[in-house]
Amino acid sequence: MIVSRRWLEALLGRQLDGQDVADRLARQVAPVDGVVRIHEDLRDVLIARVLEVRQHPNADRLSLCQVDAGSGVLEVVCGAPNVQAGKTYPFAPVGATLPGGLKLERRKIRGVESNGMLCSAKELGLGVDQAGILELQTDAPPGTPFLQAIPVADEQIIIDVSANRPDLLCHKGVARELAVSLGATVKLPEISGSHATPTARPASRSTAKVDGVEVRLEDPEGAPRYMTAVLRGVKVQPSPPWLATRLQSVGQRPINNIVDATNYILFEVNQPMHAFDLGKLRGPAVVVRRAQPNERIVTLDGVERKLSPEMTVICDAERPQIIAGVMGAAESEVTESTTDIILEAAYFQPTRIRRTRRTVGISSESSYRFERGIDIFALPDAMARAIDLIRAIAGGELRDAPLDLWPEPQKPRAVFLRPARVSHVLGVDVPRKEIERLLSAVGFVAAPKDDRLAVQVPGWRPDVTREVDLIEEVARLRGYDSFPDEVRPYRPSSVPEAPSETTLRRIREHLVRSGSGLLEARTLPLGPADGPDAVPVQNPLSAEEAHLRSRMLPGLVRRVEHNWSVGNRDVRLFEVGTIFRKTSSHRPEEELHLGIVFTGARHPPHWSDAARSGEGAKLPDMDIWDLKHHFELAVGVAAPFCTVQPAPNGAGWVAATKDGTGAVWGTAQPLDADAPKWAAPLYGLEIKIAVAQSPLVRYQPLPTQPPVVRDLSLVLPSSGGVAAAAVEDVLRREGGSLLERLDVLDEYRGPGLPEGTRGVTWRCTFRDPQGTRTLTDREVDSLLSRMLTALEAQLNVRRRSGGK
Repeated sequence: MIVSRRWLEALLGRQLDGQDVADRLARQVAPVDGVVRIHEDLRDVLIARVLEVRQHPNADRLSLCQVDAGSGVLEVVCGAPNVQAGKTYPFAPVGATLPGGLKLERRKIRGVESNGMLCSAKELGLGVDQAGILELQTDAPPGTPFLQAIPVADEQIIIDVSANRPDLLCHKGVARELAVSLGATVKLPEISGSHATPTARPASRSTAKVDGVEVRLEDPEGAPRYMTAVLRGVKVQPSPPWLATRLQSVGQRPINNIVDATNYILFEVNQPMHAFDLGKLRGPAVVVRRAQPNERIVTLDGVERKLSPEMTVICDAERPQIIAGVMGAAESEVTESTTDIILEAAYFQPTRIRRTRRTVGISSESSYRFERGIDIFALPDAMARAIDLIRAIAGGELRDAPLDLWPEPQKPRAVFLRPARVSHVLGVDVPRKEIERLLSAVGFVAAPKDDRLAVQVPGWRPDVTREVDLIEEVARLRGYDSFPDEVRPYRPSSVPEAPSETTLRRIREHLVRSGSGLLEARTLPLGPADGPDAVPVQNPLSAEEAHLRSRMLPGLVRRVEHNWSVGNRDVRLFEVGTIFRKTSSHRPEEELHLGIVFTGARHPPHWSDAARSGEGAKLPDMDIWDLKHHFELAVGVAAPFCTVQPAPNGAGWVAATKDGTGAVWGTAQPLDADAPKWAAPLYGLEIKIAVAQSPLVRYQPLPTQPPVVRDLSLVLPSSGGVAAAAVEDVLRREGGSLLERLDVLDEYRGPGLPEGTRGVTWRCTFRDPQGTRTLTDREVDSLLSRMLTALEAQLNVRRRSGGK
């Protein structure tokens, strides 16, 4: 929304500074995108009076003018036919720079030297008329700067208006907000030459007449309220300078006084209006109805558009003349030959206008406001002001009072507000008197009722429907910087988080805090086809991004390759996100997955490494056992109901369910990539995430009794035999609740062991779970004996000779 500083000054009755206005609006109402000065390029133009005009001796269409520009009389060559002695005009002296960058120089024109230029409206950027010099009506003496004598210099304040604040789409709404911080009063400027307009004539029926014109409201759902007035004997001509300047200050092009008057009302009070040429309407009648199937209309932009029954149209007795709330037809537009007009003001249903605008592909200043909701109660005032303005600048006779069709009148909405609730939500005590003062300053009417306030919401604020909306208004108008910045007690929301979000957050926190050096990556879900189930994109941005990902690892591998390309050897990345798989239905299947990739050194370099291993020693790289470690870590948090097992093909591991079905939820294996020679092996894993509600965190006191620690060395087959995980299951089952922790300490292969076997040492930590006593050696020895007996009976695993 572009707002004119001068227009705001006229409403508030005081001088303003554009930047100060922008700062106040940004703090209190809405963001401001910028302040643009307009017509500052006229600072070199002066006021000049023509003293004498005579024919140029060498050209029939040129004149020689003696011009008083305040510093003496200058001779100026002029080609305009309307220049007259004794008149005042804008004058650009030698050295002045005009809009567009033209710098004037002293030059000869047909043998006569010209000392400057008398300017037309187009040359000054103030209009399109270049047939004659711009004649000025001012008492300013010659030599006065043009911008001081003629109030065209202005500042455009560009406001970023959100969809819920349609009241800010006009100057009165913006001035109303400014008045709160300025302590001013908003008053519409008087229209010189206006007449008293009769009060609108309400009609509870859907059909009535106004000055011989039948008006029928056949679609009260699409147009709940519709007003019309007939003005006869108007004179269509260019708008007076003040009106044209007002519209130009907000980026609008003046058309004629009737159309400009309706646009002025739109930008002043946020009421879109339309004027018909009464002589072009059949009937004469105005019919508000739904469009008929395949009905067509040629709009003002010259395009024929197809209508549908979901649209509201304004018609004469035979055919549509306006797509309601969007754009009118060229057939009934006001032209210089128009003498009688019908003026329309309406409230159209916002969602209907939004759908219509999208269907026909037109966006206008009117539709922009109607689809956000205007003030249905302000229609009579807007109609009266429009009539006053048109009669003041175009004449005309109003022989009948305006007609107001409103079959189902509404009452302003009322919302109850508890002052105690205001103080509770905002965290500071806000007196009732201050609440009433702040709300009334922007148009709310607050009436005390017991311990509450009954607040009547003005029609221009459709966004205020609940008590909390009023509390937000109080906070905004009071000023957010007036509240303390320390953290106060608050009540968390009672709405639980989605289980998927809780699960993903838990996974992220666990992986980042696990001490594994993992960093989270965010890759695009688009890429080349990474499997037979990849879902193609119908309109891809490029061939490299033509499919939705069906796996997480390919995208992470590309990020590793990028790190390699910039010389980074040590990479550890993880990502949680959605993968997509093709299905028999139109909608692809979606799953949450966790992917991890890592390569490079097992731990960061340290100054002590060279001293321990010798100068130039290379740090150990991660290997297949690091892959298993990360896989077990990830399975424990993403799919805790799975166990890690060797992959059937012998390459890596899989995460399979413990329920006996053997369903695979994840894989971990070495990966192939475009790696430089100096790169370490690349490993990766991917797991389907099991979404579950996060369990409650329960307090568990630290143990007060010391543990009993025993190391147990066992002999296992080297390959094709017993897995360490199977041994661990037996140990945990037989150890029961007294076995607090079980860790693998070491693996040994070599002399001292039978051929085809390996030695694995577990550290067993025993403790009473109740924490009430210290375990005895006899109890622990008994448990170890039972654990060894079970291992030999079930897995044929024995204790290593000499092991403890």
